[in-house]
Amino acid sequence: MPTNYTIHPLAVGFNETDQGILTYQRFYGKRIILPIYVFAIMGGPKKILVDTGIEEFMAPDDLEERTGFPVRPFEEALETIGWKPEDVDIVIHTHLHNDHCENDSLCSNAEFYVQKAELDFCLNPHPIDHRYYADVLEGVNLKVIEGDTEIVEGINVIFTPGHTAGGQSVVIQTSGGKAIITGLCCNSENFPAGGGVIAPGVLLDAIQAYDSMTRIRKEADIIIPIHDLAVGKMTKIPE
Repeated sequence: MPTNYTIHPLAVGFNETDQGILTYQRFYGKRIILPIYVFAIMGGPKKILVDTGIEEFMAPDDLEERTGFPVRPFEEALETIGWKPEDVDIVIHTHLHNDHCENDSLCSNAEFYVQKAELDFCLNPHPIDHRYYADVLEGVNLKVIEGDTEIVEGINVIFTPGHTAGGQSVVIQTSGGKAIITGLCCNSENFPAGGGVIAPGVLLDAIQAYDSMTRIRKEADIIIPIHDLAVGKMTKIPE
């Protein structure tokens, strides 16, 4: 039987933006805080992270009051769970926009799992998507995969493109069932309480993105939207 893992969200950055950036053609005009997370997966023999976040940011004095949880630099965030960057064995990248991979070089002993389609786009990006900086991958031990793949027992990725060319979502077996960390930038508004999905507001292919979100909704027992404010208030998932 696979290990029942727990997922620990660590906020390592933030952005203040418009809700419409996350919800395709919906909810413009509502200002939101968009947290940037890394997710530590605990319960198995390896130390596993999903994404490494943004390298540096300027936090306003009232940020914790506004979010309801602390936002710390990457190394300080890892310290809260007793890890150091060099302890990390595996990093699974949802995608390679800069706010998800800028601390890769600090995880000097890790293997980094990325979809081939995402890496190819990162190395030769289209001007319409300006958030790729291939230099952050220099010296990184990349493990290039294609499509749905098991990473370790109880943790696999599913190919969920649309937001980016090669996005992948991370499926983790927990005591509460399958938890899926979305590989598309979204929050809870993308998964309405009444059912259905809303595609991300930033995307390369709207139909692909919608279909990827629909797949996540169908397969997940626990959905973890990758930029949702409520996620940062959880010490671990499931609690």
